[in-house]
Amino acid sequence: MSPNVVASPLAPSDPLDPIDRRIVELLVADARMPNARLAEAVGVAPSTCLARVRALIERGVIRGFHAEVDPAALGRPLQAMIAVRLSVHSREQIESFTAHVRALPAVLTLFHMTGGDDYLLRVAAADPGDLREFVVEHLASHPSVAHAETNLVYEVVRGVGVV
Repeated sequence: MSPNVVASPLAPSDPLDPIDRRIVELLVADARMPNARLAEAVGVAPSTCLARVRALIERGVIRGFHAEVDPAALGRPLQAMIAVRLSVHSREQIESFTAHVRALPAVLTLFHMTGGDDYLLRVAAADPGDLREFVVEHLASHPSVAHAETNLVYEVVRGVGVV
C-alpha cells in the first residue's frame, strides 16, 4: 500500500473517549490551534493534551495536518467531479491508473469506489478548455478507461467531519 493511501489501524474496539473526541473536533475546526489553548478547551494539562494528540496520530485517528488552498487563487477556478469506469479490473491496471491520475496536478481528490463507477475524481481547471484537455489527454486516451463522465461543481462546502 502506498504511503498516501488511507487505511486506518484503529479498530472499532478502540473507541475514543470524550476528551479525545473533543480534541479531534477542535483540531478539525482549527488544526493550527496551539497546544495550550487546546488543553484548556478540553480541560487537561498541556503535557497530557500533547501526549493525547501524539497518541491519536500514532493510532491513525489523526492522519495529518493540511493547508486548505483555494484552487481559484492558484488560477484554477473551475472544478469538476469526473466519474471514471475502467474497462479492465486487473490489479496492475488499477494500480497503474491510480498512480497515473494521482500524479496529475489538476487532481484534488481521488476516490476508488465500488458501484457503477470505479473512480470519482475532483479536479480543478483554469477554464472549460483546460478541463476538456484534461479529460481528453489523461482520461479518454488512457488504455484502461472505458468511460468518463464530467459534472461541473458550483460550490464546495466543507462538512464538519465525522466527530
